[in-house]
Amino acid sequence: MRRSILLAAALTTTLALAACSSGESGDETTTEPEDTASSTGALTVWVDETRQDAVTAAATSFEEETGTSVEVVLKNFEDIRADFLAQVPTGEGPDITVGAHDWLGEMTTNGVVAPLELGDKASEFETVSLEAFTQDGQVYGLPYAIENIALIRNTQLAAEAPATWDDAVAAGQAAGTKFPILVQSDNDKGDPYTHYPFQTSFGAPVFTQNEDGSYSSELAMGGPEGQAYATWLGEQGAAGVLSQDTTYDIAVEAFKNGESPFIVGGPWMIESFEGMDLSIDPIPAAGDQPAQPFVGVQGFYLSAESENAIVANDFLVNFLSTEEAQLALYQAGNRPPALTAAADSASSSDPIVAGFRAVGAEAVPMPSIPEMASVWSFWGVTEAAIVSGADPVATWDKMIADIEGAIGS
Repeated sequence: MRRSILLAAALTTTLALAACSSGESGDETTTEPEDTASSTGALTVWVDETRQDAVTAAATSFEEETGTSVEVVLKNFEDIRADFLAQVPTGEGPDITVGAHDWLGEMTTNGVVAPLELGDKASEFETVSLEAFTQDGQVYGLPYAIENIALIRNTQLAAEAPATWDDAVAAGQAAGTKFPILVQSDNDKGDPYTHYPFQTSFGAPVFTQNEDGSYSSELAMGGPEGQAYATWLGEQGAAGVLSQDTTYDIAVEAFKNGESPFIVGGPWMIESFEGMDLSIDPIPAAGDQPAQPFVGVQGFYLSAESENAIVANDFLVNFLSTEEAQLALYQAGNRPPALTAAADSASSSDPIVAGFRAVGAEAVPMPSIPEMASVWSFWGVTEAAIVSGADPVATWDKMIADIEGAIGS
């Protein structure tokens, strides 16, 4: 009861922000927060098949403790984003939906999500997971899982983790394998997500970051730092270490067959390497700064049009933020939990999870700002062209100009 009283008081601001974010005043009578909390009949939560059982278990506990019913609606994950954007402005849609943090820019631009009030609970999450869902000082998502790439090492072929890119290449050559190190691409489309850690090691992040971990719209991968990274790409392509023809499938198959001591990849690859002795290590820097991969965070959004915002926030903060719930979500999706206690538990029993978690703690959220859409269309093709022999500096500088033009248009 004390929790509910405190939560109702704390969330008065949330309801006001949710109303403002809709952009409409409407003709309906505004319901007072205390009436909403007492008269609520149900919550609706959208989930995909992977998260269904874990969320249903948390919903059952919520129903038993609060008397509020929760309808868990199964959706195809690929449909959730578009359906949420379409239905919330009409007053339809769920109170809560599962989603990815990189949807945030589009969600806030369209006014379909409301900020959460996490209170003291915020300190119990991995810092990077909250940074990913932060915009303008507000947290818009309840994180539950973190994913990122790292260096996956075959310990039978390389006894130690390489400190630098040059060390990795030298170790691969000493092992006598076909590939010194495997970094996937996608033919002429490139793969800037997988290559990003090497770019950051040259001090060329895609956008500048604010103190709270969110991103500004200031493009930061131009100038001498970006040119140095582009030059390195060209050198690695000329040496045959990087190739745009090394697709995901080729890279995974080669590593599985012992054709390289190292592959840059994520936890989604691990199932393919069953029976191998593996270590998960930091990605070696090619430049003079740390190599920081992108972090992707999965979480739950609160609808800006929810008539039960207080109750929905209660469900998120007090029932989907428990160690039990976050471990259930981890076991379903096999990604390190966002809640620190759950991450500690998962890591203690699985060195692979512990390895990815350690790398993720030093990583950066993938930008979710709308301007990012203007980056993807130029970024990968430019990297692939440079690896294939295009002039590094001229090609990179043209990409920067094209992105800046697209952002400004």
